[in-house]
Amino acid sequence: MVLFSAIQSAIIQRRSTKPAALNGTLIPDEQIHQLLELASWAPTHGLTEPWRFLVYSGPAIQEFCRQHAELYKQHTPTEKFNSSKYEKQLHNGDKASHLIAVYMQRGENPNIAPIEEICAAAAAVQNILLGAEALGIGVLWSTGGLILHPAMKQHLGLREEDHMIGLLYMGYADEPAKPSRRTPIETKVKWFR
Repeated sequence: MVLFSAIQSAIIQRRSTKPAALNGTLIPDEQIHQLLELASWAPTHGLTEPWRFLVYSGPAIQEFCRQHAELYKQHTPTEKFNSSKYEKQLHNGDKASHLIAVYMQRGENPNIAPIEEICAAAAAVQNILLGAEALGIGVLWSTGGLILHPAMKQHLGLREEDHMIGLLYMGYADEPAKPSRRTPIETKVKWFR
């Protein structure tokens, strides 16, 4: 029961921390490594372990954000371009300690559906989020900007069959993220007996 209570607490208390709320304090690389180790324990059909991580720190974060903003500018029609979105992509990493790009690398086994590989990579992210909560690290899992656009896959050198899962902006915040309101679980469940 003690283990369930600890897991329950981490799940219930976990909140997304917006990059603007981060304070710039650095996370030790060893803790990032520990979180990536947790990710490797996600469920995976056929033990394909399709999750992959590109970890950015220091000046590499700002360079990635600059490139992301430029991709947004290049691949957004003029009539849809929003300068505030451009600026947001440009500055999202300003106070982040680490930025992790997560993608699913499709395996060669045709018997394993792509959705199973995507779900496994998403489960790996959830392991990171829960571990970060336990360590007091704030994280935003983002799919904004051009993260899900083919241009980002090309920029990162991914294959057509690979899929971006998102960016994890990570760091410490001076104030905890505010709890979000959840609808009762009863509105989402049907029991059959």
